[in-house]
Formats: sequence, structure tokens, C-alpha cells
Amino acid sequence: MTEPHSVPPEGTPPTVPQLDVRAAEPPTAAAPPPTGGFADRPPGYPSALVWLRAGILRDWRGVLGAFVATWFYLPLALLLAFWSGLTFAVTGLFVGGLGADDQVPQVLRDAPLIGSLLEAFLTRSGGVLGGVTGFVAGFLIGFLAVLVAPWLGAEDGAFTVVTGLVGTVAAAALIGVLYTLYRVLLEPRLLVVSGARQPSRREYARLSPVLGECARRLGLDSVPRLLMEDDPVLSNARTYARHVVITTAVLTEPDEEVAALFSHELVHWRTGDEITSAFVRGVGLPLTLAHALPTWLMRTFPHPGTNFVVFLFFWPVLLTMRYVVLPLHARDVRAAEYRADLGTVLTGHVDGMRRVLERRLSFETGRSGWDEAVCATHPPHELRLDALERASAPAVAAAADEPVTVERLFGHSGPVGTRRTWLLVGALVLAACVGTGGLGVVQWAFFRPQATVDGYFAALADRDSDAALGFRSDGSGVTDRKLLAQLVRGKGYRPPTDVEITKMDRDGDSATATVAYRLAGERRTTEVALRRDDEATLGFFHGWQVSGGLTSLDTPIAGPGVQLNGVALPGAAEGPALVLLPGEYTATGPATALSETPSEIVAVAPGQSTAALQLAPVLKPTAGEAVEAQVRAWLDECATQTVAAPPGCPFRYYGGSAQKVTWKILEYPKIAVELTGPASAQVLTPSETQGRVQASGTTTSYLGTNTPFTDEDEFTVAGVATADGDTIAFRPATN
Repeated sequence: MTEPHSVPPEGTPPTVPQLDVRAAEPPTAAAPPPTGGFADRPPGYPSALVWLRAGILRDWRGVLGAFVATWFYLPLALLLAFWSGLTFAVTGLFVGGLGADDQVPQVLRDAPLIGSLLEAFLTRSGGVLGGVTGFVAGFLIGFLAVLVAPWLGAEDGAFTVVTGLVGTVAAAALIGVLYTLYRVLLEPRLLVVSGARQPSRREYARLSPVLGECARRLGLDSVPRLLMEDDPVLSNARTYARHVVITTAVLTEPDEEVAALFSHELVHWRTGDEITSAFVRGVGLPLTLAHALPTWLMRTFPHPGTNFVVFLFFWPVLLTMRYVVLPLHARDVRAAEYRADLGTVLTGHVDGMRRVLERRLSFETGRSGWDEAVCATHPPHELRLDALERASAPAVAAAADEPVTVERLFGHSGPVGTRRTWLLVGALVLAACVGTGGLGVVQWAFFRPQATVDGYFAALADRDSDAALGFRSDGSGVTDRKLLAQLVRGKGYRPPTDVEITKMDRDGDSATATVAYRLAGERRTTEVALRRDDEATLGFFHGWQVSGGLTSLDTPIAGPGVQLNGVALPGAAEGPALVLLPGEYTATGPATALSETPSEIVAVAPGQSTAALQLAPVLKPTAGEAVEAQVRAWLDECATQTVAAPPGCPFRYYGGSAQKVTWKILEYPKIAVELTGPASAQVLTPSETQGRVQASGTTTSYLGTNTPFTDEDEFTVAGVATADGDTIAFRPATN
């Protein structure tokens, strides 16, 4: 426990001898035994665990203050609150000063006397009121923003907030326990670094008997390790978990006052006050470290300018420590000081303690910023003297309900726990183990990346598109889920089979699964990317989802007659691009009297971005014969005409004036039919398969004589064949 530095008694010379001339020096004064582990801990505790537990669980107010101030970021909240309040205040100052009178209702503004008073009041004070209101509002908004911001991501409701708070408490408690163990186990090393040393033989012989006598009167069968600090001016003493450190100036004090100091410090040691302080420091360790720098600067460079600059940069930390942690921890510290003073009543050194308190401002000092800011909150000396006199006066002590006894000072530590306590703890530990194990099994079985991959391909095998989309991070973006469900349930759909996860690589919240499967008769391997869910299921389990885009269908043919697994596909202009799940799809196109579209298998692999669908129509075998029959019928009709140039026909006679012309098809042309669409085709005649026609008749010369003629010629046919329902029509090209 610590207090501010003491002031040396009046009349003390600047330099005093380091050793008192009365110090005995036995020729065989033994040095203190070495320490290690939990050696030199106080007696009265069945084990070191009970000792640590008693100190850790004593000051719940101080622990609460350190926890709230540190783990709820109170310094940051103060900083943001100040600047947001200042910003709102400036805004309110201008807004209130410029437009406050406009906010008054028209009825009040027109009222005699009242309207003028309100207008004058708001004109002169509207800016101030707006600034004050803005600062208060901005301060509250900034302060609460820091407190609430860490919990805004709790999308699963209050349960996630509770689990997060429990985790924060557990982390703070763990850090507090580890810091306490660090301070206790490494205390000898830390004290040596701070300047403490082993006492010499003469110092040990001078102080050890007094320390032992005080311990005997307090009922202690052991004493803490005694260390010295070279300071010949200030008579100071400090108690740690396993050590008592005094300055060399104490050697010049009378035995009565030295005994009073030891009686006080032994009570601190026996009750484990340093354990309590260390645990509170550990719970607020980040805040403790942040507070250490400004206090070191102010202690090392004591100057008003230094203090101002340090406060300007570190005021949120300093104010948090002073007005949050200090008030909550001070109650236990002050109670510990009153309790330690009562130790002099049992040892019979009340007069020595009275003289110490009357002549000194303090006899305990601290070295760290925490000691100076928190642990040095000792009660006023007059109140300590008053409590000491009431406890030591015979008449008052006889009438007191609780006289000063060893049991009152130290109480009964008892075992680590009673049988009932251990049964309760065991039941809780068992329940925690079973619950944690059960949660682990559920996590392993249903919320691993492997479980997501297995579930995804199992949903495909079950032809359940909604379940498959539930395993995908982009499943909610599918606009036409009904159409996708019809495609997956169609007869032509075949999911990937023989699925096997051959490798799983995880990097934080991302994972990549190497999956082997069979699709379209081939054994394939692909990588499936996964992403860990931000939202927790039931507040505990973070599942995984397949990431990456779905496969979009790229088809140039869409509209009536285009089907996928027997489901008609919408036209390209009727909605967004169609997306597909992995698997095989059977695509069919339209069929007419002129053409037919062979079915096509579309294999969609996991992770594939697009799938192409061609669906090229082909000419029906019977369509060529039908078109040829149409062409021959047309040619036969042309041959029945008795004119030199049958209209719309592919042949004509070019010689002179012809009469009584008759036509005869000697050889029909061989036509070629080329599809231009599902229901249309171009009809052409290759040059090597032209037809031959014979024209017969008479021609009239200039002299009026008639001369018979016979002429043969080649011709070609061109036109368009179209399908109209179940029939095919041929339309010749216009010459």
C-alpha cells in the first residue's frame, strides 16, 4: 500500500547516519534465507490458492471500476464526447443566435409584451442556449457512441451481447490473474530493479528483533522478507505481497516508532492488500500502462509547464483514473489503512503510531503511477488518529461491541472451499465441460467448412435448389428461384456424383475445398471457395457458405420452343440472365415441318462462371424431299404455259416472235436447301446440277412465213421455303 512521500521531521539534519549507533551487531548474525516461488507468503492460509483467492475477491468495487474504465474504453469515450460536444456547441451557437427567434410560434410573437420579451431574450441569449444545448447533446452522443459501437455488430440479438460480455469479463479476469501471479512470483526481481537490496548484517540485527516481536504479538509465526532502500532522509515503509521495504532513515528512529511501522506493515502483509491492488491493476492493465507514461513524466519533470502539456495530451486517461477508478478502489484502500493501524493496538505500540502520524504526513510511498493515483488514497491523518484513540482507550475498548482482536483483523481464511462449494464447482465444471464438448461436437458436425460442402452437394443430389442456395453466400440474389427449382427437378437434370473432398485449406475466415466429382461421364476436380458467416447461429456457431458467383446461361436462342429439362426458357429481354446450379442439363430447341433441333447436354461445373447453349437447328430428312416436290410442282405448272416467257418461271425463249410455244422439262434441277431459321430455308440450285428445258413452236419472219423451231436451255431455281404448321410452302425468288 502506498501514500505520498513523507516530509522529514523538523530539526532533522540534511544528512543522518545510515546506521543507528544502537544497532547491535552479533558476530554470527545470519542472513535471511533465499526465497522462491510463493515463499515468504503470510501465514494463516491453508495454501497459496486460498491466499490469492482472498486478495483477489476482496475489492469488487475496485475491480468493477478498473473493468468498466478499461474494457468499455472510457478514456476514448471522454475524448470523443468532448470533441463532439465542442462541434455541436459551435453549431448550436450559430444556429441558436441566428434563428432562435424564428422558432417562437406566431401567436406568442404577436402577443403584447410577451412577444417582445421573448424576442429580446432569444436574440440576446439564443446563441448561448444553442451552444450549451449542443455541447450537452454532442457530449452524450459521443460518449454513448463509444460504449455502444462495439456491440452494434451483434446481429443475433441480446444473446450475442451477453456472450460477448461474458467473454470480455473472462478476458479481463484472466489478465488480472496472470498479472497478479507475475507480480507475486517475480516480486524479488522487480524490487531489486526498483532499488531495494538485502539488509546488511548490522541492519538485519537492528530491525529483525523488532519485526519478530511485532509478528509474535500479532500471532504470526513467520515474517515477510525484509529489504532495504538507501534513503537517509525520508523514513518510509512499503509492503508488498512477500516483502517489506523500509528506508535506511528508519534506523535512526526510536524502537517504539519502528515497531509501530512494522505492526502497521505486517497487517498489510497478513491481509494480502498487495494481492488486491495487483489484481485490480491487472484487470485494468491497458489503462494502467496508458496512465504510467503521464505520471512518470510529471514525477520525473516536476514543473507546471510539464504538467500542463502532459494533461493536455493525456487528460482522458488522467480523469478516468481520478474520477472512476480512484473513488471505487479508495474505499478498500482506506479500510485497509484503518485496519493496519489497529495492528499497533494488538502489539502495544499505539503511542509510537500516534507519534508517527503526528510528525509525518506519510510513511508509505509508491513508485508507480498507479500507486500515486489510486493506492495513495489514505484517510486523513486526523481521522486515523481519532480511530486509533477510540480503539486503544480502555473505557472505549471495554464498551466496544467488537474489541480489537487477531480474529477481527485477520478473520478466518478457512480451506479453499467447503464440500458443498466443491460439489457446486464440480457440477459447474462438469456442466461447462459437457456443454463445451457438446457445442464442439455440433460445431464439428454441422458448422465446419467440410459440412457446408457436403450439405451443398447433398442438396444438389436431392434436387433441392432452395437448400442448395441456402449454402451459398449469393443465394439470396437469385431473382427467379421458382424457375431454378423447376430446372433442378426436371427429368433432364443430373447432379454431380461420387463427390469427395480431397483437400481443405483454411486461412482465417476463408477456406478453399478441393472437390473431386463425376459430371457428364468424366471425373473432374475443382476448387470451391468458402467464407465464414459473420452472423452466429444461436449465438455460438459460425457456419460457412460457398462463395463465388453462380453460373449464368449464355444462349443465343431464347423464346418459344427453347427448353431446358423440359422447362421453357424466357426470352433474353424478359428478365435477368438465367443462373444455374452445378449439374447436367438437357436442352431442347423448337421443331417445325422444315427443321428439328437435336438435344444438347449442358454440363455446369462448380465455380464455372458461364455456360454456353448453342441449339443449332438442322434440316429434317423429309423436308428436302418436300421442298423438291414443291419445286417440281411449280416447274410443271410453268411448263403448261404456252408463252415464250412464262411469268414468274425460271425459263423463257429469247428468239424472235414465237407462237404456239410448248415447254417440256427434260431434266429437273437438283436443289440445295439451307436453313436460315427454324421455320425458313433458302432454296438454291448448284451450277453443276442445273435443270434442262425444251421449248417448241413457230416463229414468223419478216416476210410473214412461219418456221417451226425446237430449242433447249439450262435453268436454275431459287427461292425460299417456309414452314407453316405441318406444311411446307415454297416461294420462288423474283426475277
